[in-house]
Amino acid sequence: MGTSSGKKPVKPGKAMILGVGLDSDGHKRVTTGKNFTLVGGAKETHEEMTEKALKINEKLAKKGKELHEVSREEFDDIAHSVGLRRNAPENN
Repeated sequence: MGTSSGKKPVKPGKAMILGVGLDSDGHKRVTTGKNFTLVGGAKETHEEMTEKALKINEKLAKKGKELHEVSREEFDDIAHSVGLRRNAPENN
């Protein structure tokens, strides 16, 4: 039985953190882990992204949850607790 809209059904349980470092020191860096991929960045930037992604996963594990199981608000709280913050969009 297909879907009436012709769209493929979304598979539950898929969520991922993508970190992009915009500074560079000439090296290409890619780090992957459970539910995250980090690309780019100078050495220090990439290390910071890696540390924060790992801390987010640790906090999720302490809650007994996977990334796809938390709400946007709960994720924002976890991200904030590891030093990340959401930037408000600029009004033009």
